[in-house]
Amino acid sequence: MPHAPGTDVADRAAGEPAGTAPDDVVARASALLAKPGLVVLTGAPGTGRSTALRDLAAAFRGPVFAGGGLSMLQDVPALALSRAVRVRLPAHDTALLAEAVRSRVRSGLLVVDDLQWADPATVAAVAALAAHTRVAVALRTPHRLPAASVAALRSASAGWLAVPPLTVAAATDLARRVAPALGDAALAEVVRRAGGVPLAVTALARHATTGRPAAVDRGPETTGALPVVVPATPEVDQVAYAVAEALADLTRPARTAMAALGLLGRPACPTMLGAGVEELREAGLIITVPAPAAPPASSGPDVAVSADGSPDNGGSPGTTAGAGDGSSPPAGAAAPEAGELVAPASPYVAEVAAGMLDPASRVALHRRLAELTPDREAARHLAAAGDDVGAAARALAAVARAGTAGERAELLLLACDLPGVRPDDATRTAAAAAALAAGRPRDAVRVLAAGGPLGVDAAVLRAEALLQIGDLAGARAAAAPVPDDAPELVRSARDRVLLLARLANDPAGALAAAAGHGAAPENAGLRAAVAAVRAAGRVPGWEYGLASAAEAAAAAGDLLSTRWSAWLLVETLAADGRLVEAAATAQRAAAACATDLAYSWQARFLAAALWCEALRGDPAGTPADDVVRRAADLSDRTVPTLARAYAVAAASLVEADGGLLAPARARLASAAPAPAAAALLDWVGREAAWLDGQPDRAAAPDSAAAPPLVDGLRRITARWAAYDAGVVEEPDPAELDATDVASAGLPAVRETLAAWSGTGGFDQAALAWHDVVVREEVRCLLAAGLHETDPERAVAALLAAESLAESAGLVVLLGRARRALRRHAVRRETRGPRAGSDLTERERDVLRLVARGEPSRRIAGQLGISAETVETHIRAGMRKLGARTRTAAAAMALEQLR
Repeated sequence: MPHAPGTDVADRAAGEPAGTAPDDVVARASALLAKPGLVVLTGAPGTGRSTALRDLAAAFRGPVFAGGGLSMLQDVPALALSRAVRVRLPAHDTALLAEAVRSRVRSGLLVVDDLQWADPATVAAVAALAAHTRVAVALRTPHRLPAASVAALRSASAGWLAVPPLTVAAATDLARRVAPALGDAALAEVVRRAGGVPLAVTALARHATTGRPAAVDRGPETTGALPVVVPATPEVDQVAYAVAEALADLTRPARTAMAALGLLGRPACPTMLGAGVEELREAGLIITVPAPAAPPASSGPDVAVSADGSPDNGGSPGTTAGAGDGSSPPAGAAAPEAGELVAPASPYVAEVAAGMLDPASRVALHRRLAELTPDREAARHLAAAGDDVGAAARALAAVARAGTAGERAELLLLACDLPGVRPDDATRTAAAAAALAAGRPRDAVRVLAAGGPLGVDAAVLRAEALLQIGDLAGARAAAAPVPDDAPELVRSARDRVLLLARLANDPAGALAAAAGHGAAPENAGLRAAVAAVRAAGRVPGWEYGLASAAEAAAAAGDLLSTRWSAWLLVETLAADGRLVEAAATAQRAAAACATDLAYSWQARFLAAALWCEALRGDPAGTPADDVVRRAADLSDRTVPTLARAYAVAAASLVEADGGLLAPARARLASAAPAPAAAALLDWVGREAAWLDGQPDRAAAPDSAAAPPLVDGLRRITARWAAYDAGVVEEPDPAELDATDVASAGLPAVRETLAAWSGTGGFDQAALAWHDVVVREEVRCLLAAGLHETDPERAVAALLAAESLAESAGLVVLLGRARRALRRHAVRRETRGPRAGSDLTERERDVLRLVARGEPSRRIAGQLGISAETVETHIRAGMRKLGARTRTAAAAMALEQLR
């Protein structure tokens, strides 16, 4: 029962869903206010203080007088109390002011928001009112209230309650309500950055829906952690302004410490942050987190950051003096103990603090942090400060201690990419080799091309990089000039590139050339190339050849050949329809790449595993929703084009089979071209068009080469498209079973094409697909039912197709099977009531799909009925609901269903 204006004061974004105030705080405050007393709710900006006050007022049984301070009118005497009781008050006398308020509130509840913006008379009166009146106030931390006023409030209060942050589950739920379209990865990033602050969760979630900034847009300010510039979105700007206004109430050491946490992007030792840590802790802006078991040793002295970002070698408490020359910590300097690290309670607040720094202060703080952090971090800080020479030196110093291939590549590429440094030839060559090992061939080509010509070592590296990105002609041209008198290692690398470049154009010649090198050459890279050539020719034992080549390369420390051989093994197994083996191999390889921080290779293996699981479609395997979710998360990240193509193909195939044809085709249309996966994406697009009732698009001619399984699937889809289009011309069976096509060696494909040509049976083809691809087994059973002349055998095949399609979630194929069953008087739909104006179950189903924007042909495919029947149901729904259009009927039907 609010009795005064001012109850619309909010600390959340406009339109944020209600119910985000912690219930335990409201309940505790209500219990404390069962009798006269003062309850103070504290918290950082955006944590929900105003929301908690509003919920507390709504729960109070009696009159509520709500007011609050205003930042622009902080000097107006007794403004907050005047807003609550709606009269002018005697602000010149604290006792008289308190009595004037008490006489009006009496047994009611006085609510004062934003006490940090109230004048001294109001603060003193609130403390005096506690003995006779129920008072609830919200106090933001940090604030500028005098210590004596805070002490008076504490002594008079019955409860000093800190509004806790949202839990991860509550924050995720709030972000999902605000931005339902965000994926799991984007939601997790929003929750992580917000740190449990409801206002930040809401603003960041809404900003994420408008398009997250690309990684290349983060600029030199990033130190491998967080962006320090707040995105220029109106709502986010408003939130950042509120946070910055609160941070301005901190002392300079505390603001600098908070900015340092924003630039670091990770927990830090309190002694590194200086004297402002305790103030941040008291304000609730930082939390204590456990230190890692073996923290990296600092490459500089453990001294504090001063208020202006300069070294503070002698004055800050808890610091250790040092020379500041980048050497190791002095003797006796201990690593932080467990539990001594601090982190920002909300990383977003730390980002805003870093963004508040002026350019000169930011540069000084980056330089200071470079002195206090290990070489890997220091290089990033110096680069952000504009000290390219120092950054390159620290990056090269960190290379020797890099524990993974990913770290080594990152550091060497950084040393080569700095604009103010000209790297030497050895650094460029090492950076290219590291980039290749980490799965970044384009970076390797760029680094080698940035300077002058290099020697034969760099020539074979460049040839390998060009080979990895698919430029076979360039790879051949780069490797050919390497002389025969070059060192053995260089000659082997040259022979590897030339052999693989020849494989693309002359497989038979490549196989003969590989025989000249022996079955298992000593050089790991050349052995992998020979195994690849034998695998391309399907020489018996090719699986063992690739696996043993990968193991030999791992033993020799050749990471590139190890991962490349594993990738070829996955691709070849998948191309031959051995999808379960391919998925298992890809998952093992991805786990190994994750350990070594080779994220580019890891993304490829993960995407390939998803594609194999999606195509296999085993009802007992990975759920289809999980495949779509993981594929969408992967495609949302910065991954190689080939990995993105596999992820898009996997998600699109599952969505198309599940009836989500419009999203599937939109995803395919937006996919970036990937030559190595072009045939795969082409078939998924054709299959989606066929499922969508457009056989003309599915049957379009295409002579591009494709892996055996994909080639066979493409030809089978063409046969279905011709059948649906009513094409009566049968191709020559000899052409269907030609031995020179890629898919001729796959029994399932051969049996299916033979059945379409009339020389085989669809039941045998379905049996051949049973352990390969479930959806093709369903299609063969469906074809058997459609072509069988004996009704009893046709119904048996269609019932088997229906059961398998239903268990595998193949919605469109399930609709086709039920439509075919109706020809034999077998019906599955549940009929609703016919009388009156109630919609039948089928009419509801049709109008739901109309509301999603689906056309009649697509609705017919999903429900297993004809397009004419769909139109009949729509007209019936329009008549019963009194709607003039199908869209209006769909909207009205949804209202009824709610």
